[in-house]
Amino acid sequence: MAKERSPGWKLFLAGIIGIALIIPLMMIYALVWDRQEQSNIAQNSIAAGWGGPQTIIGPVLVIPYTLNSIETFDENGSRKTRNVQIKKELFLSSESNALKTRLKPELKKKSIYESVLFVAANEGKARFVLPADFARYGIARESLLLSAAELRFGISDARGLQNDSTVIANGVALDLQPGKGLSASNNSGFFTFVDWNGTVPLEVDYKFAIRGNKSLTIMPRGGETTWSVKSTWPSPSFSGDFLPTNRQVKPSGFTSSHAVTNLALGQALVLTQDIGPQDPDVVGDKSQTATIGLIEPVDLYSQVDRSVKYGFLFIGFTFLAFLMFDIIAGAKVAAAEYLLTGAGLVLFFVLLLAFAEVAGFMSAYLIASSAITGLLTAYSAAVLKSWLRARMIAGLLAGLYATLYILLNLEAYSLIIGSLLLFVALAVVMWATRAIDWSGKQQQPENI
Repeated sequence: MAKERSPGWKLFLAGIIGIALIIPLMMIYALVWDRQEQSNIAQNSIAAGWGGPQTIIGPVLVIPYTLNSIETFDENGSRKTRNVQIKKELFLSSESNALKTRLKPELKKKSIYESVLFVAANEGKARFVLPADFARYGIARESLLLSAAELRFGISDARGLQNDSTVIANGVALDLQPGKGLSASNNSGFFTFVDWNGTVPLEVDYKFAIRGNKSLTIMPRGGETTWSVKSTWPSPSFSGDFLPTNRQVKPSGFTSSHAVTNLALGQALVLTQDIGPQDPDVVGDKSQTATIGLIEPVDLYSQVDRSVKYGFLFIGFTFLAFLMFDIIAGAKVAAAEYLLTGAGLVLFFVLLLAFAEVAGFMSAYLIASSAITGLLTAYSAAVLKSWLRARMIAGLLAGLYATLYILLNLEAYSLIIGSLLLFVALAVVMWATRAIDWSGKQQQPENI
């Protein structure tokens, strides 16, 4: 007759099997990461040819000017100097720029994956003036070539520009040309020539629509900038250096408004060089932005990833229940039965991931938890030789799955809830095993 194992040995054996199950849990963790990467690739494929995350810069008035310079050269072995005239560009930001954006989201699917795309219809009004203290910038006003001025709009991904763009300056419709954006947009965008004498303000009305995905960003320039956005998307994210001064987010959509002054921006109206994407030492560099992101309400891969991290708790609590039935109630549980039960608990996360990609996280959670609870309840009835004990296991699993769902939705309080749950579980086990001789034979079974 085989020698009865001590309760301590049974605890050790259950612990070893539980630790071994960390390996498949880590494999599932890697599977979640791999599926998320596939999702990102699919989303980029959906957005290909549509337009990427978009950044709007400007308009900015670019005015050529001439500058006298002394050039040194060699002639017949002697160094000589001469006066030369070179042409440079002056970048004049608008005194005020009011932009209104209507953001229309679109969900595009490819197989089981989907991506959030948008069409942003922009309508703005900008006002340009030459500063009264223009001489302080070290450029003579008469050196300005105002007849060759260009009005430039920076768009980070010009592929998304639609064909209904218009620009009207002081009541005159202007012809638009591709390219010649701004340095911060890698010279992507569009421009138009402007005939302006500089004696009166230049009033510019413009409209353009762009396609993009994931986020829309504005990079304020120079004077006072206001940006109001309206969209039917219910879950926006606001980021960047300037957050909205007002915002309303409802299930039917959101509205927001930004207001940025040149004092907050720390940028002069007149610059002798454009602000480029790699100019971290220039005041008002590319980091001075306001961004609105169109995020999905539930990131299912993030939810599944977080749930996998609680996998060892599921294994630990279930094994602990089996162990209590074994050493207290006399229901002998073999190592293989611990292993198969653990495999069922691990399978929950695979089912959760598989169904979440098709049916959504909540539906997948209900399907996976119900399937595993039913499977392990039926198996526990055979292992523990009692449907009463099996129903206790079912209740334990139902409580664990309900608790996990709460933890996933209450991220800020997940640590305190989890730690209290562990404290209660430890207290119950300590009380239930207070009379057990862990190094000897188990006590007589109780009627449970």
